Amino acid sequence: MNKLLAEEIYYYMVLGRRFEYAAKEHYMTGDISGFLHLDIGQEALSVGAVKAFEKGDLFSTYREHVMAMARGMEPRAVMAELFGKVTGVSRGKGGSMHLFDPSRFFYGGDAIVGGQIPNAVGCAYARKYKGEEDGVMVVFGDGATNGGAFFESLNIASAWRLPLIFLCENNRYAIGTEITRVSPFLQQAKKAAPYMPTIEVDGMDAIAVYETVKEAQREIQNGHGPIFIEAFTCRYEGHSMSDPGNYRSPQEMQICKSKDPIERMKSALLEKFGTDRQMVESLEQRAEKAVEEAVEFAASSPEPEPSELYEDIFCKRCGNVVS
Repeated sequence: MNKLLAEEIYYYMVLGRRFEYAAKEHYMTGDISGFLHLDIGQEALSVGAVKAFEKGDLFSTYREHVMAMARGMEPRAVMAELFGKVTGVSRGKGGSMHLFDPSRFFYGGDAIVGGQIPNAVGCAYARKYKGEEDGVMVVFGDGATNGGAFFESLNIASAWRLPLIFLCENNRYAIGTEITRVSPFLQQAKKAAPYMPTIEVDGMDAIAVYETVKEAQREIQNGHGPIFIEAFTCRYEGHSMSDPGNYRSPQEMQICKSKDPIERMKSALLEKFGTDRQMVESLEQRAEKAVEEAVEFAASSPEPEPSELYEDIFCKRCGNVVS
């Protein structure tokens, strides 16, 4: 990783956190409705992994705002989607949980826990069938590893040696249930070990995440089959805005926040990459401005017309669909 890339990753991490705090604020004022799942505390994974996986198809969970922006979606288009405005990335129809942009090969926001995993397997099969080397990465939480479709996906991906990275975001909680209450061990990679190589990484370290995913992508591109990466993270907020998160003790949260990924990346910029403090402040100010502009854009954008209800219902380019 060079200095310019490290600074870019830091910018997107700060952008992501400022964006999520702004989203939280506007959810509480009623500008955003529906569900809202914040990624605060997990920026190292969301940005580091996406920046490493530059090409190929990306499937994510519904906690995907930061990943979407790291993939190239404009903050204002993402915020407008949260506001339900026609200028949003999904024209206001998807909201927080359904950010989707095929032009960037980003198929994010599956509202079903683990629902994106079989989809990613199918996409990886298509990539291999067509002889395309870029491959696929699917991001999911530790709770998704208890579903049957997860194990079916591991089996198919391994049997057919598909170019697929399984990236498990292990923050130890599936909504409010601690993972060891529903799984016999904390390391969910143990479930994948019989099927494929597994790697553990500190998900609070953006550089470690980046390097791990980058190496895994090289492996799947070279035809070595799927790889399972488990990144241990900590989200600072509850599962969603309706979850106060009071099942976690103050001591546990203090330990989590002592590993803050943004502070760790800032230290790396200053100490490892030689970035001066003025540049760090400039990156932070740029991120703050981008979020302010995103909120202004979303607030001033129009609501979708009622006729939008009937758009994008059927595939207009599909020969077997009669509209």
